[in-house]
Amino acid sequence: MKEPAGGPAKEGARELTRPRRLAAGARVAVVAPSGPVPEERLQAGLDILRGWDLDPVVAPHVLDRHERFPYLAGTDADRAADLQAAWCDPSVAAVICARGGYGAQRMADLLDWDALRAAGPKVFLGFSDITALHEAFATRLGLVTLHGPMAAGIDFVKNSRAQEHLRATLFEPESVRTITSAGGRSTSAGGRSLVPGRAAGVLLGGCLSLLAADLGTPHARPSAHGGLLCLEDVGEETYRLDRHLTQLLRAGWFDGVSGILLGSWESCGPYERVRDLILDRLGGLGVPIAENFGFGHAEGALTIPFGVHARLDTEAATVTLTTPALV
Repeated sequence: MKEPAGGPAKEGARELTRPRRLAAGARVAVVAPSGPVPEERLQAGLDILRGWDLDPVVAPHVLDRHERFPYLAGTDADRAADLQAAWCDPSVAAVICARGGYGAQRMADLLDWDALRAAGPKVFLGFSDITALHEAFATRLGLVTLHGPMAAGIDFVKNSRAQEHLRATLFEPESVRTITSAGGRSTSAGGRSLVPGRAAGVLLGGCLSLLAADLGTPHARPSAHGGLLCLEDVGEETYRLDRHLTQLLRAGWFDGVSGILLGSWESCGPYERVRDLILDRLGGLGVPIAENFGFGHAEGALTIPFGVHARLDTEAATVTLTTPALV
């Protein structure tokens, strides 16, 4: 692995370089940095991208499966080579992950970050396990990335809300600068302020368990200072969410955070218990916390740009981007 000049960023959240929006005819590369990809869902996702007048190209190893560890989409070296080649191809305007799963951390150290930086900014899209790469692209490349539906994700291929919000973000980002909590102003379980208030900062975050697992690595920022932190997860029992939050708290990672937005907590136990845990662990930070913002492992998940400055208003149940996600 080649180290970037000056090493990883030392500060917390800061505004990052925004890539250019996509236009009709743009070539987009689909890669699989983590888990194996179902071919049928991949083809369905490619059809949607083609329907948007994009030119999707599939990296050589996207449909691979590791011979010993079937939870990986091929070897670490091949997954890294696919991402490297796609990003460094000057004809490619965006790199879209096919799915999450597990494996991004295993291949991140095999990437040539100097070469990725030299290739210039372009759109990078994914979520879940891809959280590790969002952190790396922020600290190594200083680049805005999109936390949103992936090419072979079941939500992307079957949910029109997820598709349309992503399409608007990619092609008309000024049209989706305000995101409203699914519960609106409600104080019911559907959506509310857990800690009321207003805050401003740079959006960052992703899957809680990946943020905790990434702590202390060369690609992770040392804290969320100055950030509007987006948190979500899937399939984690409450005690495990507690462990992740406590680890980040003990490490000082939440020090100086401006506010917190909560996404989905699919299959993480009764949501009331998850809410109680978040208040127990994070309520003492004294910053606004708002729930049910519709990103992550949820039906119709929205696309959130990481690295863009935004304003959170828990009373209005909105987060508003200061600038569009893409230029």
